[in-house]
Amino acid sequence: MSDAQSLGTGMAGAAKPVRLRDALRQARIEAADRTGVVVDLRDAEVARLEILNEALDPLFAQVPDQVDLFDRGISQGDTPRLWIDVVAHVLMGRDKRMYRFVQDTRHGRIVLAESRDVAEVAGAVTDYVARRMVERERALAATPTTLPRQAEANKR
Repeated sequence: MSDAQSLGTGMAGAAKPVRLRDALRQARIEAADRTGVVVDLRDAEVARLEILNEALDPLFAQVPDQVDLFDRGISQGDTPRLWIDVVAHVLMGRDKRMYRFVQDTRHGRIVLAESRDVAEVAGAVTDYVARRMVERERALAATPTTLPRQAEANKR
């Protein structure tokens, strides 16, 4: 190998870090752009959930204060969710335009409603809230008031 060839190889080797530096810079810019897109999508999801949350305000204003079944709020994790209670929430579908109202059960998650229309999902949430309140009323009516007395009598 001649000195000219080795010198050329050495120069090419010296040029690579400059090129790598440029490539790293470009990769960082692209990653930042992708991150920005992800953040924008998440912000759009949260905004849509806030719209639904506001549409549900009249419903939850009618729920009596002594009914503490519902704990509505938006969680902003990796997947933003509008929680209705501890087992039901609304999240956005894969296309970020579809509302998906789901309930977690002991047999897995079930979809209660799915729509792009806020009014339709709000209607499904209204039906869910009504069913939960009826379940609560039945549970309270089925509980005997003498239960604590019977427990004391059994201890003796």
